[in-house]
Amino acid sequence: MTEGPTGSTVPRRQLGRHLKELRSRARLTVRAAAVKLEWSEAKMWRIETGQTPLRALDVQAMCTVYGAPSDLTKALMGLAKETKARGWWHAYGDVIPEGFDVYVGLEEAATGLSSYESDVVPGLLQTDGYARAITRIHYPDMDEAGLDGRVRLRIERQTLLTRATDPPVVKVALAETVLRRPIGDHAVMAAQLAHLVYVSELPNLSIRIVPFSAGAHMGVVTGPFVILRFPVNGDGVEMEPPTVYADGYTGGLYLDKAKEVDQYEAAFEGIWSAALDEQASRRLISEVAGSYREP
Repeated sequence: MTEGPTGSTVPRRQLGRHLKELRSRARLTVRAAAVKLEWSEAKMWRIETGQTPLRALDVQAMCTVYGAPSDLTKALMGLAKETKARGWWHAYGDVIPEGFDVYVGLEEAATGLSSYESDVVPGLLQTDGYARAITRIHYPDMDEAGLDGRVRLRIERQTLLTRATDPPVVKVALAETVLRRPIGDHAVMAAQLAHLVYVSELPNLSIRIVPFSAGAHMGVVTGPFVILRFPVNGDGVEMEPPTVYADGYTGGLYLDKAKEVDQYEAAFEGIWSAALDEQASRRLISEVAGSYREP
């Protein structure tokens, strides 16, 4: 895996995906778009595959040719400014239009996800009730329509687990705290843990619980994170570098330098080894779910 001279390739790759999609929606070939922009086809290819940083003014020109709405143009111009950053935090807030989410795009493209969570059930495994309770904590003053939209987006993401074509292989390690901390009322928690038991039977999903008895482990040091891996080409080389995502209160941190990813890979292996196996984890989840159902 190579490291670009400008740091993380994540914003470049995501920007390229969005620009390619806009070109396709405008029904323009690479050659036709290149002619309109007075660029070479090679430059268009480098942009759409995330091979090069891009100026905000160039993005604005492309969005104009493609007929992109102003809010999306503004968001993509902001993303372009990050293509030269050494480390990248995204915290665009209200600038980002609905549906523009860097992590969701990477998640959809991934063939493998390895996740550790210390406090809450990860979004891919949340029930509607649990997702609603979490979202309400983040946005206490949001109206019901806004809340419904955010919850719906989170639930719709979960279809990738059971999609017909190449669903990702997912490994999830959860600290026992996740099971014991009530989010919402007891009925919400009972339903959420029952859902974990149900999805743990999927052939491409493994869930392990790191029990309190494991004591100190690497997850105590790292905090929550996800490692995303992507498809390989005919030579067995990954088409995009593995990426680590760590969620934060005001934004998410993306890391894709080889040394950083290797450290997180080693940390995940340590966490996975400290956890109960899948069968024992399923029993513990069921046991705790039962405690929420007791009168």
